[in-house]
Amino acid sequence: MAGCRSWVFCLTVCAVSLFEASAEIKVTIPVGRFFTYELLRETFQNDFEPLSKLYAGRLYDDPMIFKCNRQTFPDLPEWLRFTQRHPYDNGFLYGTPMSPGKSVIEIYAINKRSYEAARHILVIKATAEKMLPYQAEFFLKLREIEKVLPSSVQDEIKQDVQNLWDTEALEIVNITNALDRGGRVPLPLAGHFEGVYVKVGSEQYFSDCLLRVTTPEHQKQCRAGDKVKVPGGCNFCSIPSNCITWCKTELFDLTKRQPAPPAPTMGSGILEDGGDFNPPESPPSRDFFPDYIVTVIVPLILAIILCLLLAYIMFGKREGVEKRNARTNQIQLYHHHTIHGNSDELRSMAGDRGAPSPLSTLPMFNSRTGDRAAPLQSDCIPLIMAQHDPYSDTLPRK
Repeated sequence: MAGCRSWVFCLTVCAVSLFEASAEIKVTIPVGRFFTYELLRETFQNDFEPLSKLYAGRLYDDPMIFKCNRQTFPDLPEWLRFTQRHPYDNGFLYGTPMSPGKSVIEIYAINKRSYEAARHILVIKATAEKMLPYQAEFFLKLREIEKVLPSSVQDEIKQDVQNLWDTEALEIVNITNALDRGGRVPLPLAGHFEGVYVKVGSEQYFSDCLLRVTTPEHQKQCRAGDKVKVPGGCNFCSIPSNCITWCKTELFDLTKRQPAPPAPTMGSGILEDGGDFNPPESPPSRDFFPDYIVTVIVPLILAIILCLLLAYIMFGKREGVEKRNARTNQIQLYHHHTIHGNSDELRSMAGDRGAPSPLSTLPMFNSRTGDRAAPLQSDCIPLIMAQHDPYSDTLPRK
């Protein structure tokens, strides 16, 4: 029994290894048609836990993030985009190839629980096909890109556009997120959506409802910012979130496009013989004296005037020491000279500590005359005359 289980285990491991080695998905799409590929989390979950369901009967629902890039390149092709809103949501690869070719896409799924990684290969082959001549682009205000990419939602939108176009021969050409077209990020509140642009194409010409978008009255209402009403008999949205914004509806008639200009013819690369080279004559002489006057003489004259004005202010407006002393009160001059004399005396004392005490510190010193008075019996000796009569004014008054 144990040997049988070991054989089953070996066969299972070999089958899983063979499956991983050949996990290559091939898809063929025509040029100018919308391509969508959904990355199912259940598919990669079986790659992470291939034996748990077989033996233990457990099936995990792990959060995953997907990383997609072109093989041997760090990013996806220019026409292909990827989106995944949350690790518990499926991812989507979507886009519209505009030229035939082959693209090999590497898809990596990273398990956020066990930090394991699985790798799949998606081979997209775009084949050449004629573009649909009549195309129309609609803006769905109440939609988000992740909610529109599932095939069931695309069928609902396609069915509403078929009723609007009055034909069933329609193909979805492209689906673009409004944020990729310069739209604003909506508030994270209920009822706010990013918006989606949906472009469809057909071989049949536009219906009357679509042609009303090109009328001058409709365009005038859109430029004025008024609320544009749905044209009569043209409201075919069965689901409110699929209703289109008429002012952002555009029609494209590819049959009226001008042909591309022809490619330039390639020459031999040798210029034709045009004769000898005649250099241009030298320009006429120019008098630079006015420029010299403007750039040198004028600033120099202004600098001289400013210097003279400053010299007049600094030297011509000064009064002088004699005039200042003549206009100053004598007692103020005496106090001023006394302060200077006391300062010189203190400096000399600082230089010679053995000098006698200054006269200003003696108890019988008169600050006005500089004389020493006779000693009195009182302990309180006034130093200035104002202390004899506190109500007398010793300063001269006019």
